[in-house]
Amino acid sequence: MLLGALALTLAGCGGGDGSGTGEGKLTIYSGREEELVAPLIEQFEESSGVDAEVRYGESAELAATIAEEGGNTPADVFFAQDPGSLGAVESEGLLAQLPEDVLDRVDERYRDPDASWVGTSGRVRVIAYNTDEVPEQEVPESVFELTEPKWSGKVGIAPTNGSFQAFVTAMRLTTGEDKTRQWLEGMKANGAKLYEKNTPIVEAVAAGEIQLGLVNHYYLSLVKEEHPDAPVSNSYLSANDPGALVSVAGVAILDASDDDDAALGFVRYLLSEEGQRFYVEDAEEAEYPLIEGIEPREGLPPLQKIQGPDVELGRFGSELEKTLELLNEVGLTT
Repeated sequence: MLLGALALTLAGCGGGDGSGTGEGKLTIYSGREEELVAPLIEQFEESSGVDAEVRYGESAELAATIAEEGGNTPADVFFAQDPGSLGAVESEGLLAQLPEDVLDRVDERYRDPDASWVGTSGRVRVIAYNTDEVPEQEVPESVFELTEPKWSGKVGIAPTNGSFQAFVTAMRLTTGEDKTRQWLEGMKANGAKLYEKNTPIVEAVAAGEIQLGLVNHYYLSLVKEEHPDAPVSNSYLSANDPGALVSVAGVAILDASDDDDAALGFVRYLLSEEGQRFYVEDAEEAEYPLIEGIEPREGLPPLQKIQGPDVELGRFGSELEKTLELLNEVGLTT
């Protein structure tokens, strides 16, 4: 059903090109988890006077919903977990163009080259590992080591999660379809344990149910907030490995938005100093701020020192459906 919805070709309609902020009502479709971003959205409401109604769900699911709704979507803004979901909506012609001054807040690596979406926070793919059971020097430096027999039944992944799907897309674009399929089939054959989201993976690593988990870096801080002594840590993968992907959460305005001013005001807020400092000072998940002049939370390596695979995030949208098809064919999402 998801693939069918993503494949629909619908014409966008409506929407102006408002460029200001102001009071109003705003409908946000959020592929970002409520526990992660609800405080940020509340800060925006208090700062702007805008009343935000939020629909939460998986990013790919919401992208499919927007494609079905087309120009009749009630959504003003799509706040997504990954570039692929944003790009999937862009491919349907349903996103408005963002103004240049908004785009210029973020390095061009982390925004859409066609100006339809912009990154709001950065995340790095890592291997979370149980520090009681796996010495740091034995943690794999490449995701391709995870199919080895020594890790049989000891690795957790979340194939239905947008971040994992973005990572698979990066692998497809950098190593090819055949090698990616081989890796996915190898993970399945090696007894990789499947989870719905990243947090349960890190919790399972901490509990000793598994020894390694492929997740985004910030889920460690979420688990440590509740269990400071949990025996789990992050290991960053070797340069250019597909598992070292540096990706973003991002935001776009729907072309059919009924309140362009409020929608653009929300985007501006996410890229304001206040909105970006949220990830450093307030958020449990400790994502990377993307605008200049704001350093990441203490203990995180600088974003510019992390060398992920050489891949354009703007391509993820057009490749999402192929990634979903591959995961389905291998049997990791059925």
